[in-house]
Amino acid sequence: MSHVLQNVVLPLDRDPDLLPLYVDPETWTSIDEEPVRVSNRARLGNVLGRTQARILEGRRVSFGTYFNAFPASYWQHWTTVRSVTLTVRTTGPATILVYRSTGAGVSQRIDTKEVAGAASTSFALTLDQYSDGGWIWFDVAADEEPAVFDGAEWTTEQEPARTGKASIGITTYNKPGYCVGTLRALADSPEALDVIDRIFIIDQGDRRVDAEADFPEVAEQLGDALEIITQPNLGGSGGFARAMAKTLDRPDSDFVQLLDDDVKIEPESIRRSVVFGRFAATPTIVGAHMFDLLDRPKLHAWAEVVDDRPFMWRTLYQERMPHDFSVANLRQSPTLHMRLDADYNGWWMCLIPTEIIREIGLALPAFIKWDDAEYCLRARDAGYPTVSVPGIALWHVSWVGKDDSIDWQAYFHARNRIVAGLLHSRSPDGGTLLRHSRRMDLKHLMMMQYYPVALRHRALRDILSGPAHMHAGIASAMPAARALAKDFPETVVHKETGVPLRSRHGRQVFKRSRRHEFDSPTGLRLRWFTVSTLVSHWLHAPRPENLAQPEVEFGKEDAHWWRVPYYDSALVSAADGSGKNIYTRDRAKYRALLWDSVRLHRRLRRNWSTLSQQYRSAAAGLTSAEAWHVTFGDRSPREA
Repeated sequence: MSHVLQNVVLPLDRDPDLLPLYVDPETWTSIDEEPVRVSNRARLGNVLGRTQARILEGRRVSFGTYFNAFPASYWQHWTTVRSVTLTVRTTGPATILVYRSTGAGVSQRIDTKEVAGAASTSFALTLDQYSDGGWIWFDVAADEEPAVFDGAEWTTEQEPARTGKASIGITTYNKPGYCVGTLRALADSPEALDVIDRIFIIDQGDRRVDAEADFPEVAEQLGDALEIITQPNLGGSGGFARAMAKTLDRPDSDFVQLLDDDVKIEPESIRRSVVFGRFAATPTIVGAHMFDLLDRPKLHAWAEVVDDRPFMWRTLYQERMPHDFSVANLRQSPTLHMRLDADYNGWWMCLIPTEIIREIGLALPAFIKWDDAEYCLRARDAGYPTVSVPGIALWHVSWVGKDDSIDWQAYFHARNRIVAGLLHSRSPDGGTLLRHSRRMDLKHLMMMQYYPVALRHRALRDILSGPAHMHAGIASAMPAARALAKDFPETVVHKETGVPLRSRHGRQVFKRSRRHEFDSPTGLRLRWFTVSTLVSHWLHAPRPENLAQPEVEFGKEDAHWWRVPYYDSALVSAADGSGKNIYTRDRAKYRALLWDSVRLHRRLRRNWSTLSQQYRSAAAGLTSAEAWHVTFGDRSPREA
């Protein structure tokens, strides 16, 4: 029996920004080792359907693109598949050329065939030379008259290790329009529905998905496959834990596919992720890449890892991200041809086998932040890998234009990173995690950002109280964090009202270039700057005139921790451009919070081993279905 691993598809939306992700009908050259576009012949009018495109006479179109090249190295390394067949269907005289790449991005031709009339052309391919990386793709070149590409797929005769379907779990809070859009995309994709058992919408808001005007129509299309579940706002982890628990009750589901709400999906990616999970040599968490929903050719995450010593997440080759496919496509980007191994994948789209869930439990009751990374680290410790697979992706609202390190989410950033470290850090005393946490406090304090420091200290106190606080406070921690903002004037965003806010000495402007992007102090200069600033803020009260009116103004990109501390007050643009925040030195708050930071981090350092033992001993209980059912209100503590 032949199994389709990957269909070649064209964009659902008639959006010229999307074309470089699907087809590459352009000519490139190289100048000073940089890719340069010579011509751009991409026309939406030549896209005839989801799987069909016109190729004009004398033109050549490459399918060596993000969504249509075959990620051979990932299939060779993580699955048992070794024989793959590429079948290409065309009409008209054309030449089909098949290529592969090495892990260094070097292209090599595999085969070439000339075709005419209505043709179905197959190429037998072996996956045995892609250990370090590499893709396989094909080009179609029309001859003296136009040709039509009628479709293609990558298949195998090998049998999968698993055959079950996936249930989809979408957690949402007041984003009903996005959810209905996702449901409509699924309803219109029979290939995706073929691998889906159930679609769970976990609605935690007061703007209900089922109250949307378009919902009845799409619900009728999906029928019994769709189930809406309402519950209090328990954050992403609470919604996804519910989806995991519901999926465990579905005998036909071998996987749960977690999806964020503010996304736009590529339905073929849903199908590919399930198929990859079925063929994986061992039960594997299959992660998707994330493109920017507001700048759709830009890829923000390829493979993400957690560095153990600082216990901090990052994306591999983060200096090259985001990658803009409208500037350099797959064939012009050698880094993207390496096989990059991930430690975890964001839960914007992530497929988890039910076999793993039954062994290691549900999500950590984290509300938001670090629940996805912690889960994948927990799976790693149990012997299950996470693979972020190229060609499997969606579009998600990116973190550009956000700064959640200084709003109510600062509590969850601080608490959940340290809790995850207590559970999974392999470094003695958590490595440099607590040192980094203390530095975060100092940076915020020097920048007159007292609210996030107060939240971070609340997080440390909760950690010290023991693991029971996580379930107990999952519904109340966020409202409590937001309520605290009223005590901190810098949290007020002053909107434009026609009378611009002004500072006494005007806006501070700094030179920007790649070479001089950051002028932060280092080495001895950094130590002197930190000590002198901390002492100065402790000893000296701000000048009255700088309290009455902000002393200077900064753009958000210029308001760094080594610039703002020189002033008594500053007018700083909000990250999303909606207004300005006024940061003012408050010596009393500064002194109290600085002392708390020293004291709390000292307690954490002193008690790290004991706390780590407590949290690791409690982990199975915290993530059990029984504990979550109590939090959901389905059962009483006695029944659990």
